[in-house]
Amino acid sequence: MHDEWALRIDAIWNDETLSDDDRVARIDAVAGERPARDAVALFERAGARDAAGLEQDAVPLYRAALDAGLDDAHRPQAVIQLASTLRNLGRADEAVRMLQAEVDREPVSPLRDEAAAFLALALVSLGREREAASLALLTLAPHLTRYTRSVTSYAEQLREDAR
Repeated sequence: MHDEWALRIDAIWNDETLSDDDRVARIDAVAGERPARDAVALFERAGARDAAGLEQDAVPLYRAALDAGLDDAHRPQAVIQLASTLRNLGRADEAVRMLQAEVDREPVSPLRDEAAAFLALALVSLGREREAASLALLTLAPHLTRYTRSVTSYAEQLREDAR
């Protein structure tokens, strides 16, 4: 049942003919088939509102989804999406705290690099551009085919300069 439910949710997300309002309504209808405190259903409802520009409505649903105990596949997505929404709502300090915790998480989050990217954006929102650039470069450096050591060294210098 859950696999079929998830496929239906995916089909709604992939239907580019839907308006934002229609997508929210359809996600709500399918999510309504699950118990009221179902973490993934709450997450999908939050994401639909977020994508529709209804950030204020998305925040409590993201929080409820996280409180309900999202699985390892959805939890980091919810953290990133909630933090990004908070940043967009002018609450970059809270976004930084959430994303920093995700970046520092042990065991390592499967979306650590993605969390770091959004953390860099939140840092920029707070006027901490050097720290943001350092983080972005330190996150990118291991993926480079050349110059990893140089980029890492320069990024660490930027981090020191930011302090």
